[in-house]
Amino acid sequence: MICLGDSITRAQVSADYVAMLRSRLPEATVINAGVNYEPSSETVKRLDDVVGQDPDVVTVLIGTNDANSTLSGTLAKTLRKRWKLAADPTPEAYAANLATIARRLQDETMARVAMLSLPVIGEELDSVPVRRAAEYSEIVRRVAAAEGVTYLPLNERMTAYLQEQGRAPGTPYQAEGKLAQTAAMQHFLLGRSLDAISRGRGLQLTTDNVHLNSRGAAMIADLIEGFTARSIAPH
Repeated sequence: MICLGDSITRAQVSADYVAMLRSRLPEATVINAGVNYEPSSETVKRLDDVVGQDPDVVTVLIGTNDANSTLSGTLAKTLRKRWKLAADPTPEAYAANLATIARRLQDETMARVAMLSLPVIGEELDSVPVRRAAEYSEIVRRVAAAEGVTYLPLNERMTAYLQEQGRAPGTPYQAEGKLAQTAAMQHFLLGRSLDAISRGRGLQLTTDNVHLNSRGAAMIADLIEGFTARSIAPH
């Protein structure tokens, strides 16, 4: 199994759902193919490597950076500079990138493919960041249906959880990424756990309104584990 994604998959500053899957699926080889701060256009460029590993299962969790960049001119500029992008990411380009990923994985491998909708961006329901993540998740749903791959409703599960809890977040979304920077400092320099950082900020699924605590990561692991159980018959 190859888990393809960005920093939420890479799990240096986000709780590690890939490690959870390895623990739950001890007979499987689960490869972490996450790259920090990656937009979907760059994921497309890594597909040769994924195809070359002849996977049985590929999960795709990409798009948070695409969506997040639309919330701030500064974020868009930083992302464009980091990856030398010719233009800012757009919903249309995101849809095209997802379609390319789905088609190549299906055409060039025998893998069962699942695409996950985006994690929440921010935890304040009906805020612009939460709505943006939902809008991009709808793009994932449409592409998955059009390309005939499995859709895993992560965004819907997270949103439902926040609705059930009915609590306002203790820390609002900040577009410029300062929350992520300070969370990383607390984690790596002070040794605080990601869950402790999340609790201290009054957040339920994230550490910084983007990256995930263990509850959020477990939701990803739950969805992928269920998909895997349906996809691979026991030997």
